[in-house]
Amino acid sequence: SLYICLTVFVFRVVNHFPNHYELTRKDLLVKNIKRYRKDLEKEGNPIAEKDENGKYAHLDFLPVTFILPADYNMFVEEFRKNPSSTWIMKPCGKSQGVGIFLINKLSQLKKWSRDGPSFNPAAVKESYVISRYIDNPLLIGGRKFDIRIYVLVISFRPLKAYL
Repeated sequence: SLYICLTVFVFRVVNHFPNHYELTRKDLLVKNIKRYRKDLEKEGNPIAEKDENGKYAHLDFLPVTFILPADYNMFVEEFRKNPSSTWIMKPCGKSQGVGIFLINKLSQLKKWSRDGPSFNPAAVKESYVISRYIDNPLLIGGRKFDIRIYVLVISFRPLKAYL
């Protein structure tokens, strides 16, 4: 039983680091990616170039995304520009597909807001990320997938990291 306890202890120490939720929570990941894009634009970095349609040429891996309830008005404005699009809603703090659903009408979102959590930012317990649904995603074996690269940083000076 000592071996099992030690294994659980090591797993938790290795798997968590200070402020890890900045990358693991959906809402904070979106916020950080958007901030990264803006910082690169301010610096004039060529990675932040936009094409003739105003879309990022190199940083286009994130679909149009909003955090509800905070960005509700911006979402509605974007939704009305493309009323035939489908959107995917995901609770920020859950995993493994729990609480995810699709909408293609504002009435569905309004119904959800009445039946679900309040859109009062002070009263809401959990934020949701809403993104334009990618209609024709890249599939492997007919299934969606994630590519995750894990990096172990053992030293910052000098930088030593293992993929």
